[in-house]
Amino acid sequence: MYQLAAPASAEIEVKKSRFIGMVFPVASRAEAKQRLAELRAQHPGAVHHCWVLICDGDSGLDDDGEPSGTAARPMYNVLSHKSVSNILAVVVRYWGGTKLGAGGLARAYGQAVTEAMKVAELVAFEPMGERRLTFAFADEAAVRRLAEQRGAVVLAADYGEAVTLTLRIKLADADAFIADASDLLRGALTVRDPS
Repeated sequence: MYQLAAPASAEIEVKKSRFIGMVFPVASRAEAKQRLAELRAQHPGAVHHCWVLICDGDSGLDDDGEPSGTAARPMYNVLSHKSVSNILAVVVRYWGGTKLGAGGLARAYGQAVTEAMKVAELVAFEPMGERRLTFAFADEAAVRRLAEQRGAVVLAADYGEAVTLTLRIKLADADAFIADASDLLRGALTVRDPS
């Protein structure tokens, strides 16, 4: 799995319509919406701002008025073949006066993202997940030390009859971390995936 090192863009022209393909690294839907609002402000004369978001746990796509399936779906297909995540792809279209038909639109939107991805730098990405661990108060310092050693980030701590820590950890390391935490606490540990 990969993600972008930095934003990238490319422009193509098809029958006098301009298609500006842009890809951005993003961490959330909120960040993607903010970026999209900025692009709409930068390109007020464009007729369409089609987008695809593939983000850890939150994805979406929008044809922005183009016929259903002719813009966002081809864009998504390009990104899924590249195995990228945490990415917002936007194609801004300026109307050139000639209708392209469904096939022409699909090819143009897909090509705009393909061209942007050709100039993009990809870096390895490891999917992250959250785990919620509940244990006795006396064990909190030991669990926090283990989390720090393993690169897990404590997102929240809740104190009730026991301590519940919500951790963000690489999914590839989660099972080993849980096993080590259980060994450390002699099995006195409850683990849940946050919902």
